[in-house]
Amino acid sequence: MNFEYTEKSQKLQKKLQQFIEEHIKPVEEEVNTFHSDPGNRWKRWPGTEALKEKAKAAGLWNLFLPKSYGSFSPGLTNLEYAPLAEQMGRVLWSSEVFNCSAPDTGNMEVLAKYGTPEQQEKWLRPLLNGEIRSAFLMTEPDVASSDATNIETAIVASGDNYIINGRKWWSSGAMDPNCKITIVMGKTDFEAPRYQQQSMILVPMDSPGLELVRPLTVFGYTDSPEGHAEIQLTNVSVPKSNILLGEGRGFEIAQGRLGPGRIHHCMRLIGMAQRSLEIMAERTVQRKPFGRTLDTYSSVRQAIALSASEITQTRLLVLSAADKMDKVGNKAAKDLIAMIKIVAPNMALKVIDRAIQVLGGKGVGNDTPLAHFFAAARMLRLADGPDEVHMSQLGKHIIKKYSAS
Repeated sequence: MNFEYTEKSQKLQKKLQQFIEEHIKPVEEEVNTFHSDPGNRWKRWPGTEALKEKAKAAGLWNLFLPKSYGSFSPGLTNLEYAPLAEQMGRVLWSSEVFNCSAPDTGNMEVLAKYGTPEQQEKWLRPLLNGEIRSAFLMTEPDVASSDATNIETAIVASGDNYIINGRKWWSSGAMDPNCKITIVMGKTDFEAPRYQQQSMILVPMDSPGLELVRPLTVFGYTDSPEGHAEIQLTNVSVPKSNILLGEGRGFEIAQGRLGPGRIHHCMRLIGMAQRSLEIMAERTVQRKPFGRTLDTYSSVRQAIALSASEITQTRLLVLSAADKMDKVGNKAAKDLIAMIKIVAPNMALKVIDRAIQVLGGKGVGNDTPLAHFFAAARMLRLADGPDEVHMSQLGKHIIKKYSAS
């Protein structure tokens, strides 16, 4: 197990850090101010495309796609990508600049791995080029969607088409004016064996019967411009050629999609936590309550020491998961993926909370990214499966391993 970054990764890390310093940080406040205006919530910041073109020109594009995906990939392993995703996590909206933001990353991986040549040409190519964005529709308001087999959206064959009926929510990316395609998970056969009922299908956003019911907020944050939507699908008709991989293969696709998605979230969470630690440390030498700067208080030093230790522990665990995914595949690495999905959001929440406490009033407002970091990290204890599901499955595997006769 060698976590020393390759020369390729190190060069990209330096280039990415320089890009963020020169092009992202100077406009971070401007972008946040733009999207805080209610009139701009579902508009794109005017400088977005220019930044994306600069990232392309710098060779900082589609870095997320593992080299196992062939010609679509820039050739990085998960281990090589990990420190890059961590850097992007330091600014919540920056991943899109490098075409590395969810849910597009997961959707592109699905299309690259499971899509037909026609599906790839129509949807994957413009996604890889950053010309459009996408959404993933799985969670439903009326069922416990932490168990994906509960999903009730119906995908019914009718002649040369499928007719889709159902209601989805927390459909991240759907509010973006550039969102043109969705991947919908539903059931093509309600009577089939439990894990063969589900299918995934491509549904264009402009399909008749697809209705954006309302945008949803995360602790008051809209996450503009991509947002999170509640969507009603009423007799939506799409060609049978839009099915992914075939009927009854949806659960299989979901498991293939969620592994990389989970580790990407964890990588970005480390970036959030690391930046929070730096903000906290910087604040300790600036504030002087009761005649002493904060850095002289033992409790503050302990908070910083614990935070640095926990970030490093989590980073090493994430790198271990990435390494195993690269060497033996996502399925064989499932226990480590579950561990990081449990550990990373909880670690980030603790570190961000300590930073907020040290900053006091400044920490709960929008003058720093801490409050938004906290909301994002708390949401990620639920996204891609809640803690309880990961702990249940992980515990089951561990018990089976050590109790086998």
